[in-house]
Amino acid sequence: MHVFQVGAGSGGIVVLDLVARDPRVTRLTLVEPDTYKPHNVYRHVLPPAAVGRLKAELAAEWVRERRPDVTVDAVVADLTDPTRADDFHRFAEACDVGVCAVDNEPAKFAFDALMRAAGKPWTLGEVLSGGIGGWVHRFAPGGACYGCVAAHLRRSVTEEAPAPAPDYSDPGGAAQETTVPASRASIAVIASLHATLTLDVLGGTPPPDFTSLLFTLAAVPGVFDAAYRPYRFAIQKAAACLVCAARPAPAGEELDVALDEALARLGDN
Repeated sequence: MHVFQVGAGSGGIVVLDLVARDPRVTRLTLVEPDTYKPHNVYRHVLPPAAVGRLKAELAAEWVRERRPDVTVDAVVADLTDPTRADDFHRFAEACDVGVCAVDNEPAKFAFDALMRAAGKPWTLGEVLSGGIGGWVHRFAPGGACYGCVAAHLRRSVTEEAPAPAPDYSDPGGAAQETTVPASRASIAVIASLHATLTLDVLGGTPPPDFTSLLFTLAAVPGVFDAAYRPYRFAIQKAAACLVCAARPAPAGEELDVALDEALARLGDN
């Protein structure tokens, strides 16, 4: 099985480690542009001595030390870089499952477009601000896209919360996930759920009764009533989705243009 993953941060490296240990995985393609920085150390599995090196190279070494039989291709690139669009499209076409472990909205929409164009399943994990909980999502070819899910969750928060709550699904909103750091323990919980969902896809396990699962880790007044509580969302493909219903999923050089248009339309919604 060939896994295409984007992101090897504090959560992404946990997902990569857990997925790579599965004997069914024989090939990994990892896209990660960043350098390992001093502020990453306290939440990351990599040691302080690795500061200054590329995360993609460090992650590849991590996997090879544990699974020397796995072919690992580490690509130092930004998934939203239009000059690499053809490469990313090729990675998506070649894989069996995609794993998105990034914390910025443009990259999530870009990965969604790639996987829809290739007709491949993919998973996404998101840790909420301060580590109060997180989301895991499973996307199937022909099903709800990331735009469908983001729009649905935005409406759910607005309608169900008894008081104004952070809007974690707004592509144009403030990235609170990055301004209030989560603990390594919180990140590991959500990353482990993400890895488990990914392994289910690899094993051909029938889809669960949800598209998106929210798992709380803390009780927060006005946001979450209780800690350690799952919330399941069965989200259907929306006929009026501003992303996937607007036109067929793009590929190659059209990807960056389609992404800009999709984000603009969501911002106007």
